[in-house]
Amino acid sequence: MEQVTRNHFRLPRSSAILLALIAGGAGLIPTFLQAEEPLEYEVKAAFLLNFTKFIEWPAEAFASPGSPVSICILGEDSFGSTLDQIVSGEAINGRKVTAQRIKRAPPPRTCQILFVSKSEREAARILPELGPGVLTVGERDTFIREGGMIAFVIENRRVRFDINQIVAEKAGLKLSSKLLSVARSVEK
Repeated sequence: MEQVTRNHFRLPRSSAILLALIAGGAGLIPTFLQAEEPLEYEVKAAFLLNFTKFIEWPAEAFASPGSPVSICILGEDSFGSTLDQIVSGEAINGRKVTAQRIKRAPPPRTCQILFVSKSEREAARILPELGPGVLTVGERDTFIREGGMIAFVIENRRVRFDINQIVAEKAGLKLSSKLLSVARSVEK
Protein backbone atom coordinates (compact mmCIF):
# COMPACT_ATOMS: atom_id res chain seq x y z
CA MET A 1 0.00 0.00 0.00
CA GLU A 2 1.35 3.40 -0.99
CA GLN A 3 2.29 5.65 1.87
CA VAL A 4 0.67 9.08 1.62
CA THR A 5 2.77 11.94 2.85
CA ARG A 6 1.56 15.25 4.16
CA ASN A 7 2.83 17.01 1.05
CA HIS A 8 0.15 15.31 -1.04
CA PHE A 9 -2.44 17.43 0.71
CA ARG A 10 -0.68 20.79 0.44
CA LEU A 11 -2.04 23.34 -1.96
CA PRO A 12 0.49 24.90 -4.31
CA ARG A 13 1.70 28.15 -2.80
CA SER A 14 -0.08 30.27 -5.41
CA SER A 15 -3.39 28.46 -4.82
CA ALA A 16 -3.13 28.85 -1.06
CA ILE A 17 -2.39 32.55 -1.45
CA LEU A 18 -5.27 32.96 -3.89
CA LEU A 19 -7.66 31.33 -1.44
CA ALA A 20 -6.41 33.67 1.26
CA LEU A 21 -6.91 36.67 -1.04
CA ILE A 22 -10.45 35.62 -1.90
CA ALA A 23 -11.19 35.06 1.78
CA GLY A 24 -9.67 38.48 2.46
CA GLY A 25 -12.02 40.07 -0.04
CA ALA A 26 -14.88 38.67 1.99
CA GLY A 27 -13.38 40.03 5.21
CA LEU A 28 -12.16 36.60 6.29
CA ILE A 29 -8.38 37.01 6.18
CA PRO A 30 -6.90 34.47 8.58
CA THR A 31 -5.02 35.73 11.62
CA PHE A 32 -1.65 34.86 10.08
CA LEU A 33 -2.37 37.26 7.19
CA GLN A 34 -3.36 40.24 9.29
CA ALA A 35 -1.39 43.42 8.63
CA GLU A 36 1.28 43.46 11.29
CA GLU A 37 4.99 44.01 10.83
CA PRO A 38 6.56 42.10 9.13
CA LEU A 39 3.52 40.19 7.88
CA GLU A 40 2.11 43.28 6.15
CA TYR A 41 4.73 43.06 3.40
CA GLU A 42 4.36 39.30 3.09
CA VAL A 43 0.66 39.85 2.36
CA LYS A 44 1.42 42.70 -0.05
CA ALA A 45 3.97 40.51 -1.87
CA ALA A 46 1.36 37.75 -2.18
CA PHE A 47 -1.12 40.25 -3.58
CA LEU A 48 1.43 41.51 -6.13
CA LEU A 49 2.05 37.99 -7.38
CA ASN A 50 -1.64 37.18 -7.54
CA PHE A 51 -2.47 40.41 -9.38
CA THR A 52 -0.45 38.95 -12.28
CA LYS A 53 -3.01 36.15 -12.57
CA PHE A 54 -5.97 38.49 -12.91
CA ILE A 55 -4.61 41.06 -15.36
CA GLU A 56 -4.46 40.80 -19.13
CA TRP A 57 -1.61 42.86 -20.57
CA PRO A 58 -1.41 44.08 -24.15
CA ALA A 59 1.33 42.38 -26.19
CA GLU A 60 3.24 45.68 -26.44
CA ALA A 61 3.73 45.67 -22.64
CA PHE A 62 6.54 43.13 -23.17
CA ALA A 63 9.86 43.54 -24.99
CA SER A 64 9.48 40.08 -26.57
CA PRO A 65 7.19 37.03 -26.45
CA GLY A 66 9.53 35.39 -23.93
CA SER A 67 9.98 38.41 -21.66
CA PRO A 68 9.12 37.86 -17.99
CA VAL A 69 6.31 39.49 -16.06
CA SER A 70 8.39 41.87 -13.99
CA ILE A 71 7.29 43.31 -10.65
CA CYS A 72 9.36 46.42 -9.96
CA ILE A 73 9.70 48.23 -6.64
CA LEU A 74 10.26 51.97 -6.84
CA GLY A 75 11.36 53.66 -3.63
CA GLU A 76 12.14 52.10 -0.26
CA ASP A 77 12.05 48.30 -0.35
CA SER A 78 10.15 47.08 2.71
CA PHE A 79 9.75 43.59 1.22
CA GLY A 80 13.31 42.44 1.91
CA SER A 81 13.65 38.97 0.38
CA THR A 82 9.93 38.17 0.75
CA LEU A 83 8.90 39.24 -2.76
CA ASP A 84 11.83 37.36 -4.31
CA GLN A 85 10.87 34.20 -2.42
CA ILE A 86 7.20 34.46 -3.39
CA VAL A 87 7.88 34.91 -7.13
CA SER A 88 10.63 32.28 -7.23
CA GLY A 89 9.67 29.58 -9.71
CA GLU A 90 6.34 31.23 -10.59
CA ALA A 91 5.15 31.65 -14.18
CA ILE A 92 2.09 33.32 -15.68
CA ASN A 93 0.93 32.28 -19.16
CA GLY A 94 4.35 30.79 -19.85
CA ARG A 95 6.21 33.89 -18.66
CA LYS A 96 8.54 33.73 -15.68
CA VAL A 97 7.69 36.19 -12.87
CA THR A 98 10.60 38.30 -11.62
CA ALA A 99 11.14 41.05 -9.05
CA GLN A 100 13.38 44.09 -9.52
CA ARG A 101 14.31 47.11 -7.44
CA ILE A 102 14.59 50.34 -9.40
CA LYS A 103 15.68 53.89 -8.54
CA ARG A 104 13.69 55.87 -11.15
CA ALA A 105 10.73 55.46 -13.49
CA PRO A 106 11.31 52.37 -15.63
CA PRO A 107 11.90 52.43 -19.38
CA PRO A 108 8.96 51.16 -21.47
CA ARG A 109 8.31 47.40 -21.41
CA THR A 110 10.63 46.85 -18.42
CA CYS A 111 8.04 46.49 -15.67
CA GLN A 112 4.54 45.10 -15.96
CA ILE A 113 3.74 45.90 -12.32
CA LEU A 114 5.24 48.96 -10.70
CA PHE A 115 4.94 49.02 -6.91
CA VAL A 116 5.43 52.61 -5.72
CA SER A 117 6.60 52.64 -2.12
CA LYS A 118 5.16 55.18 0.31
CA SER A 119 8.66 56.72 0.48
CA GLU A 120 8.47 57.74 -3.21
CA ARG A 121 7.36 61.39 -3.27
CA GLU A 122 7.32 61.82 -7.07
CA ALA A 123 4.44 59.40 -7.83
CA ALA A 124 2.14 62.11 -9.21
CA ARG A 125 4.86 63.11 -11.71
CA ILE A 126 6.01 59.57 -12.58
CA LEU A 127 2.67 57.79 -13.10
CA PRO A 128 1.50 59.71 -16.19
CA GLU A 129 4.88 59.15 -17.88
CA LEU A 130 4.82 55.33 -17.67
CA GLY A 131 2.89 54.67 -20.84
CA PRO A 132 0.68 51.68 -21.59
CA GLY A 133 0.90 48.20 -20.13
CA VAL A 134 2.11 49.00 -16.61
CA LEU A 135 -0.09 48.13 -13.63
CA THR A 136 0.68 50.65 -10.90
CA VAL A 137 0.30 49.67 -7.26
CA GLY A 138 1.01 51.93 -4.30
CA GLU A 139 0.49 52.30 -0.59
CA ARG A 140 0.03 56.02 -0.02
CA ASP A 141 -3.40 57.39 0.87
CA THR A 142 -3.27 59.65 -2.18
CA PHE A 143 -2.11 57.01 -4.68
CA ILE A 144 -5.41 56.59 -6.56
CA ARG A 145 -5.89 60.39 -6.74
CA GLU A 146 -2.34 60.72 -8.10
CA GLY A 147 -3.21 58.44 -11.02
CA GLY A 148 -2.39 55.01 -9.57
CA MET A 149 -4.43 51.90 -10.38
CA ILE A 150 -4.36 49.84 -7.18
CA ALA A 151 -3.82 51.27 -3.71
CA PHE A 152 -3.13 49.10 -0.69
CA VAL A 153 -4.95 50.16 2.45
CA ILE A 154 -4.91 48.81 5.98
CA GLU A 155 -8.43 48.31 7.29
CA ASN A 156 -9.08 46.69 10.66
CA ARG A 157 -5.47 45.43 10.69
CA ARG A 158 -5.93 43.73 7.32
CA VAL A 159 -4.34 44.53 3.97
CA ARG A 160 -7.04 45.45 1.46
CA PHE A 161 -6.91 47.36 -1.82
CA ASP A 162 -8.85 49.90 -3.87
CA ILE A 163 -8.85 49.90 -7.69
CA ASN A 164 -9.13 52.69 -10.24
CA GLN A 165 -10.41 50.66 -13.19
CA ILE A 166 -10.63 53.72 -15.45
CA VAL A 167 -6.88 54.40 -15.23
CA ALA A 168 -6.07 50.70 -15.73
CA GLU A 169 -8.20 50.51 -18.88
CA LYS A 170 -6.58 53.67 -20.27
CA ALA A 171 -3.23 51.88 -19.89
CA GLY A 172 -4.55 48.97 -21.97
CA LEU A 173 -4.96 46.58 -19.03
CA LYS A 174 -7.94 44.29 -18.60
CA LEU A 175 -8.74 43.51 -14.98
CA SER A 176 -10.56 40.28 -14.22
CA SER A 177 -14.00 40.51 -12.64
CA LYS A 178 -12.64 38.19 -9.94
CA LEU A 179 -10.01 40.77 -9.00
CA LEU A 180 -12.57 43.58 -9.04
CA SER A 181 -14.91 41.57 -6.81
CA VAL A 182 -12.39 41.26 -3.99
CA ALA A 183 -11.35 44.93 -4.01
CA ARG A 184 -12.56 47.12 -1.17
CA SER A 185 -13.70 49.69 -3.72
CA VAL A 186 -13.55 50.13 -7.50
CA GLU A 187 -13.65 53.43 -9.37
CA LYS A 188 -15.35 52.78 -12.72
